[in-house]
Amino acid sequence: MRTDIFARLDREPEPPKIETPRMSRHRIALFGGTLAFYVAIVIAVLMSSWLVALDWKVMLFRPYQQWPGIHAFLDYYVVLGQRGPTAVMVACWLGWRSWRQHTLRPLLTLGASLLLLNLSVGAVKIGLGRLGPHYATRIGSAELFAGGDIFPSGHTANAVVTWGILAYLAATPRARRYLSAMSALVSLGVGLTTVYLGTHWLSDVLLGWAAGLLILLGLPWVEPLITRAENWIFAAREWLSARGRTPAPAPVAAGTPRPAPAALPAVGEGAPQSAARETTGSGHPPAVVTAAGGRPRALSGPSGHQGHPARSERPPVPPSGSRRPAPHTDRAPRGGAAPRPVAGG
Repeated sequence: MRTDIFARLDREPEPPKIETPRMSRHRIALFGGTLAFYVAIVIAVLMSSWLVALDWKVMLFRPYQQWPGIHAFLDYYVVLGQRGPTAVMVACWLGWRSWRQHTLRPLLTLGASLLLLNLSVGAVKIGLGRLGPHYATRIGSAELFAGGDIFPSGHTANAVVTWGILAYLAATPRARRYLSAMSALVSLGVGLTTVYLGTHWLSDVLLGWAAGLLILLGLPWVEPLITRAENWIFAAREWLSARGRTPAPAPVAAGTPRPAPAALPAVGEGAPQSAARETTGSGHPPAVVTAAGGRPRALSGPSGHQGHPARSERPPVPPSGSRRPAPHTDRAPRGGAAPRPVAGG
């Protein structure tokens, strides 16, 4: 049974036809309404309206002191809105989908959404510079332009985008509905948890929900750039793989003649036409063996006469013994009579 499961996982399926969401009239209307809500929240905080007074009432109520029993659980639950852990978890799931579906769109969409989130939310945080509830100095003040980075809530906006991207990339309408409801509950719980812990104002959470929803609703406008990036990455991969398979030719200097190819031996010949030199250790001249198999002849010397051996380049080695051969006992001396055999033996 396990073998069948692994065989099914190893089999490469055909890439499914993923429908890219488009900016329909319904989506454009939602985007416009969310943008108006976003601007209204910012104006209400800038004018220190009733929304700022509500922020102070909730902060002075101190929910973490009213219900201390759930404090330990919510300390862990708020991690679902932290950018690092949630991005890693969602990226692992979308990476598996990219590998199974042979497309980079899920990962590229997640990266584009997080980039837009950092740019938009980070710019507003730094620009308004609002202080958090724990660092507030004046009751009833909006605490703006004081060097803070709390408005809008990054945890809330990140929860909306990170978990909402799963619903955005769902393959079926049914899965999209379930994932949309799940992401809405998670982001709602993360936002209210930050208010309970006293790390954010209520208006911070409202603006964080609007900021994350704007990014999800505006993603279809970024889809052409995602498609171009995917095509460029695949084209670069094909180019690199083709370059790795084909060895690059050696550079040849201009004007350098190309070496002629070696001639192949004719059919029926027993040896190649080129001569083979053999050098012996006794100092004899090297011999040349002809192709016809005839008698070897000595190489010509430096003067060009036949029969003279070529002088070796190595220095001469003196002999270890005498050059004069030993006398033979069976040879008669020169100029003398041959010895007579002894008679009587």
